[in-house]
Amino acid sequence: MNTLTLTIKNFCFMPIGSNIYVDGGPLFMTLILICLLASLAFVIRGFLKANTSLSKAHKSLKLAIDFGLLGLVMGFFASIIGLISAFDTLEAMGNAEPSMFAAGLKISLLTATFGLLTFIITRIGIIALRLKLKPEEISE
Repeated sequence: MNTLTLTIKNFCFMPIGSNIYVDGGPLFMTLILICLLASLAFVIRGFLKANTSLSKAHKSLKLAIDFGLLGLVMGFFASIIGLISAFDTLEAMGNAEPSMFAAGLKISLLTATFGLLTFIITRIGIIALRLKLKPEEISE
């Protein structure tokens, strides 16, 4: 009874998102989060400047694209680093259990998933901003 109560208590007070955030590695997850927030800020700035200053809206669009791609690449870079460290640990242990191998793979893929989520959210904002701007105002 006591163990069940502690498990439910910890589950209620520890949001699932923060647990995934910590499991993915705070350094790279924070960098990817900064990329997400920066890209969203530039998309919002682009929407606000779309009617007044087209050059600033275009610059915000380009910066949002750059930060979205940076978040994606950082996620995969962190995933590769996590895989390398997981394989190093497995090599040092010798015969490892499949559950340990699966846990290492899961943790290494959390950053890639967050990077992909950052890219998708940014891309949706970019598409919406491009729809607001006239086609002749957007130069690639």
